[in-house]
Amino acid sequence: MLKLKEGYTPRWIVLLIDLVMVAIGISIAYLLRFDFSIPEEEIINLPRVYTLIIGVRLASFLAAKIPWAIIRYTSQLDALRILITIGIGSVFFFIVNQFTYKFYNETYAIPHTIILIEFLATIFGLISSRLIYKAMYMEYKNPSRAKRSVIIFGAGESGIITKRTLDRDAGSKYRVLAFIDDDPSKYGRKLEGISISNPSILPELLKKNDVAQVILSIQKISATRRQEIIEYCIANNTRVLTVPPVQNWINGELSFRQIRKIRIEELLERDPIILNEDHIGKQLKNKIILVTGAAGSIGSELVRQISKYEPKLLVLLDNAESPLHNLQLEVTETFKNINFEIVIGDLRSKDRMENIFKTFRPQIVYHAAAYKHVPMMENNPSESILTNVLGTKIAADLSVTYKVEKFVMISTDKAVNPSNVMGASKRIAEIYTQALNNNSSETRFITTRFGNVLGSAGSVIPRFRQQIENGGPVTITDPEMTRYFMTIPEACRLVLEAGCMGNGGEILIFDMGKSVKIIDLAKKMIQLSGLTLGRDIEITTTGLRPGEKLYEELLNDKENTIATHNEKIMIAKVAPIEFKKINAQLDELIPLFNSQNNIEIVTKMKEIVPEFRSNNSIYENLDN
Repeated sequence: MLKLKEGYTPRWIVLLIDLVMVAIGISIAYLLRFDFSIPEEEIINLPRVYTLIIGVRLASFLAAKIPWAIIRYTSQLDALRILITIGIGSVFFFIVNQFTYKFYNETYAIPHTIILIEFLATIFGLISSRLIYKAMYMEYKNPSRAKRSVIIFGAGESGIITKRTLDRDAGSKYRVLAFIDDDPSKYGRKLEGISISNPSILPELLKKNDVAQVILSIQKISATRRQEIIEYCIANNTRVLTVPPVQNWINGELSFRQIRKIRIEELLERDPIILNEDHIGKQLKNKIILVTGAAGSIGSELVRQISKYEPKLLVLLDNAESPLHNLQLEVTETFKNINFEIVIGDLRSKDRMENIFKTFRPQIVYHAAAYKHVPMMENNPSESILTNVLGTKIAADLSVTYKVEKFVMISTDKAVNPSNVMGASKRIAEIYTQALNNNSSETRFITTRFGNVLGSAGSVIPRFRQQIENGGPVTITDPEMTRYFMTIPEACRLVLEAGCMGNGGEILIFDMGKSVKIIDLAKKMIQLSGLTLGRDIEITTTGLRPGEKLYEELLNDKENTIATHNEKIMIAKVAPIEFKKINAQLDELIPLFNSQNNIEIVTKMKEIVPEFRSNNSIYENLDN
């Protein structure tokens, strides 16, 4: 306990020092009790008292393993254990006193006041010696002059724990400069010696001090307020860290390594969507549910959320073996009571799909399987019609044949005034399922349409993150390009809600919030990574890729919307579609796969979707 080095102090030394503290505590007790003039008769009893108290303390220290604790990491739990151990010993002394009083001429083995004062002095000595050593060790490892300042935003329980975590961790090179909190009742107060200030003082603190990081420790904070704080900090070149939710703490304790950087997904989050849980539960509980594309970003999140509503059977269909295997492991570990079936199959194989419908008889289908990458489909139109069109047609037709109650199709904003093959293929799938709804007496077909999903496979955010980790450059296609973004869980929650509220034939569009400039997204990701644009990393422009738009839309010009009970979901009013017409058109389009003639295929797609106008593509000539 005396040497400041990397090795731990031997237990016998810790025990010896603790016993010295006990002896000092006894001496202090006698001196205070008798005003520093101990009577002769008490001096005669001292050897017996010292032997009894030190002997009991020694036994209790060993029983409670007090010397086993690592002194440099002394915590509140260690102090509490010392308090309990000393307290039990003192209670024992009182019991001994009662025994000696009764059987030995009404005398006490140890004066009661000595027991009480020794209890207080010993606790003070043991705990303070540990805290002094801990402070010395921390100063040795991280001298105050070398520490950088941090500001903790949030002066609640989580904020206190965050400060203590920084203080406790020997690898921490930070000191808490201030607490900031939105609660006016806390202003001017101090928390463990640190002032609590109004958020309005944050600009001054950042300006006058070398603040390494602002740590967001508030457990309950609106997405809007969270974004305001983060935006201000990164605008002032200050890194922002966040404390994870309490349920993610290890064994209920926060560790320094868990305090992590803000992710761009969190910066773009919105306030949680309030769902009609009862309505969703009634629709999904004890139902047989099929999810196509179950191993994809949207499909797998749908599986996670559907599992909470106790379906009778969850059939997970995908043709990607490894991702489907990973999903199987996750569902097995996380949702132990869910009955599910993993099915590897090709959506485009009618025989395989018919066997799936015949075997499992699904009551609800969530159709998330699709090809979605614009440049890939622009170069492979035949694959887009085979999967996005034929695959959807097969699944939809079988849903009618096997009397599925609801068929919920996941579509995209790229289906609105499509400028690329992928968007056009999804629009054709929308048209077909809408028309089929009007032609089906039992199955209700509902389409959900939303924009880009944050963090999904192949999306811009994982790409930017990889480029930043590799040192750049970060590539964007055009400085003016904007996109709508939504988190994966948010999108899937709305899909479930939309599936419940839909009566059939609707295209339900989601409130995507404000569109975001891709270049601004890239800049924020660079700043959140602690890098400086132009010094540490560059942004370069590559130009629009084939089929890309500068701006995405959620509604066709000829469409309008109707509000629903959920302000985040609107119904797009579209012109009725004649089933015979679209069915005949698909009978002409799908066989063109065999020709592998891209021009012929895209020409037919433009005939089916007149608003399909190619952009930055070899198919632009077809629009003339």
